[in-house]
Amino acid sequence: MAIKSGNETLVAERKEPNSSTLYERISQVPDVRGRFGLYGGKYVPETLMFALDQLEKVYQEAKNDDIFQQELSRYLREYVGRPSGLYFAERLTKEAGGAKIYLKREDLNHTGAHKINNAIGQALLARRMKKKRLIAETGAGQHGVATATAAALFGFECRVYMGAEDVRRQELNVFKMRAMGTEVFPVHSGSSTLRDATNEAMREWMSSVENTHYIIGSVVGPHPFPMIVRDFQSIIGKETRQQCLDQFNRLPDVVLACVGGGSNAAGMFYPFIEDKEVELIGVEAGGRNSNAGEHASTIAFGSPGVLHGSLSYVLQDEDGQTANVHSISAGLDYPGVGPEHSFWHDQKRVEYKTVNDQQALEGFRICSRLEGILPALETAHAIYETMNLAAKRGKSEIIVLCFSGRGDKDCAEVARLEKQ
Repeated sequence: MAIKSGNETLVAERKEPNSSTLYERISQVPDVRGRFGLYGGKYVPETLMFALDQLEKVYQEAKNDDIFQQELSRYLREYVGRPSGLYFAERLTKEAGGAKIYLKREDLNHTGAHKINNAIGQALLARRMKKKRLIAETGAGQHGVATATAAALFGFECRVYMGAEDVRRQELNVFKMRAMGTEVFPVHSGSSTLRDATNEAMREWMSSVENTHYIIGSVVGPHPFPMIVRDFQSIIGKETRQQCLDQFNRLPDVVLACVGGGSNAAGMFYPFIEDKEVELIGVEAGGRNSNAGEHASTIAFGSPGVLHGSLSYVLQDEDGQTANVHSISAGLDYPGVGPEHSFWHDQKRVEYKTVNDQQALEGFRICSRLEGILPALETAHAIYETMNLAAKRGKSEIIVLCFSGRGDKDCAEVARLEKQ
């Protein structure tokens, strides 16, 4: 099959889901080449290969190092506030009139979202590699805040790249980053959003790789980043799985999460991936409509291509140029998705749906008014789909939503939109 990537055409063979060459277990990815089936890999300049190889080596060592794991667990417990709660949303459940709705409360973590799980883990890896400086990209600002937090905690210099449009609509998170000593670098190129911030962060990393670690915030980018971010975020799904067994003496019927690049969803889904009785649903940003440039539904409308060093589903035009995207939520406003999500989609293990801007605003309103919890606009997409799904399911069924972040960062933007 031909895969578009800018002006290049890559050629790869696409295996059918039942091919004997696929892994016996869907969780047995990535392989030694960093591939999730067809997807993943390393599509980067030679200048970054040493840094990626170094990172993979150090990560594999840390993964098997009891001292590293104990230190990570201590920070997640004492500093982040884990485990996060599994909360029964009684009034949302009553409103939907069907299945019971539970929220995995990542919004209660220090910094207000799931992003801190990965930022602490990667900062510890950077310290192990003796790097002095951190850089990151951010859209909604939650990963930027998490990286700034980790930098302040461990004494790193830090710069965060952020699209100028996202700087405008996420003013609170910009203040938080600067307050913790991080330089926020507005990016004015392109659409001035997450894609462009990632472009600039990748360019900077190439010139500063010897003393700088790039903390990628989602399950995207070249290998080993999709694996590392998934593993650090899988604490979400591991806790959820055990909490369900403890509270219900069984696993949930459905697990949902919003999907942009896909880190909260990957972390939530991965520990359930071999539990075939558990339905897994990812919710993409449907934007204004289904026309090109008006949404950020990568799996629904994308095709295989290379973006930011990895082969995955990408929103692109007929010439393979990355398409413009739109979402009301800055964290979902991205034209790609993690390679493991692409793999799960092709294997039909995870179902991906879309929720548009207006529906997400409705999710924000209903959760705020019925539960007294303001969700991030990213999370609000998944809330809307959860309410829809719960209404169609029996009252004995259990749905768990990854409540990926709180919405104080979005209040000004929601108020602006509601005045229009």
